[in-house]
Amino acid sequence: MEIIHVSAECYPVAKAGGLGDVVGALPKYQNELGHIAKVVMPMYRTKFLLNNEWDVVHKGRSNMGDYWFDYTIIKERSNKLGFDLYLVDINGLLDREKIYGYDDDAERFTGFQIAVVDWISQWVHKPDVVHVHDYHAGLIPFMMKHCYKYQHLHSIPSVLTIHNAQYQGVMGWDKSYLLPPWDSWKWGMLDWRGNINPLASGIKCAWKVNTVSPSYMGELRQSSNGLEDLFEYEKGKCTGILNGIDAAVWDPATDTYLEEHFTAETAKEGKAKNKKKLCDTFNLDPEKPLIVFIGRLVGEKGADILPASISDSFYYIGRKMNFLILGSGFPEVESQLSSLQRIAQNDYNVYIGYNEALSHLMYAGADYLLMPSRVEPCGLNQMYAMRYGTIPMVRRTGGLKDTVKDFGEPGGYGIVYNWAAIGDITQGIWRAVDLYDDKEKVDEIRTKMMLLDFSWQKSVSEYTLLYESLKN
Repeated sequence: MEIIHVSAECYPVAKAGGLGDVVGALPKYQNELGHIAKVVMPMYRTKFLLNNEWDVVHKGRSNMGDYWFDYTIIKERSNKLGFDLYLVDINGLLDREKIYGYDDDAERFTGFQIAVVDWISQWVHKPDVVHVHDYHAGLIPFMMKHCYKYQHLHSIPSVLTIHNAQYQGVMGWDKSYLLPPWDSWKWGMLDWRGNINPLASGIKCAWKVNTVSPSYMGELRQSSNGLEDLFEYEKGKCTGILNGIDAAVWDPATDTYLEEHFTAETAKEGKAKNKKKLCDTFNLDPEKPLIVFIGRLVGEKGADILPASISDSFYYIGRKMNFLILGSGFPEVESQLSSLQRIAQNDYNVYIGYNEALSHLMYAGADYLLMPSRVEPCGLNQMYAMRYGTIPMVRRTGGLKDTVKDFGEPGGYGIVYNWAAIGDITQGIWRAVDLYDDKEKVDEIRTKMMLLDFSWQKSVSEYTLLYESLKN
């Protein structure tokens, strides 16, 4: 089966979040099962682009209204990622360093999608599935069905995976000229509440829709940034498939970012060595439990209540724990977290920015990972943490609900709370500090977590069944 993944991100080429991790792993494991999975993404000016060799496989020309553009498709020569990787270059639109955050993102991603569909339309054969990811590729199912030039593609099955429904790419109808000429009777397949909504269009036009965890699929019918009624209406073609993690990359026994490797059998000593390195680097006390946060410092992740939660924990519980924060996001949150360094007593530090090597060391050396997310479609961080023997402290939502079971329940291994609220987080921290003193229980939980299977094999099988269902 030939599967074409279309995405704005793919690790290690360009990544802003979990979308990049998934698109960088899923195709590789699909190929290992005997499929032919390929990835198509924009040609940002990244280190990966500059450090690898490429072949030009196609040149084309298309337009957005009166704006005509040339596009080039290049292919990575060595297949080093385990799948064919294609980049789409459009001078003036995609030739930038950042993935997102430009005033003309609507034009950038619309042009990208037009180029992809225009290229596929010229193939001498048809792929078995076009698998699009998030709103950046959400207009492709519409184009394949309702744009006159590409209607010969209408019989190719399409799948939309929603990694985060909060971001929808909404643009006014004044930008409808960007799309290739289309059947105006089908305007409702683009529209949602008076605007063109690429994510909503993808939900309407794709043959199947999935989210990255079963619980998140259910939650979207209750809270999805205005798309609740649409998810309810389209629930018959929607499903949830839990993401996996790349067990080859995220393995404490072989992780190239670590100097001290360990397995489930040697985790106690191995984690202690990594923790000491972390504590020495960030002026923390290795005798205290180390609680870390790794991620974007935004409201979605509950980062805005981190400063108050940390302060309250020090006040009500005492200075019995360490905190180490890694991330970037809202300037106000960054400032508040940085200001806490002034009151640190060898028990708090923060790294503003992102550092892949540091994140691996934190997973390896921390005792606990804090994830007070308001929204967490799947969450990979908690899976990485458990793989490295770090106990997750999570809010009961989305994929966190599907992957973490409270240690107070039979067979449990994490710390779970119900609300992204200061009181709930502080209570979770108190439980973590209390649990830390029970070394035997911690060792038992750590071993149990490290033996859990969050690899891609099960997820890939579910995607295969989803694709197979499109043949009927």
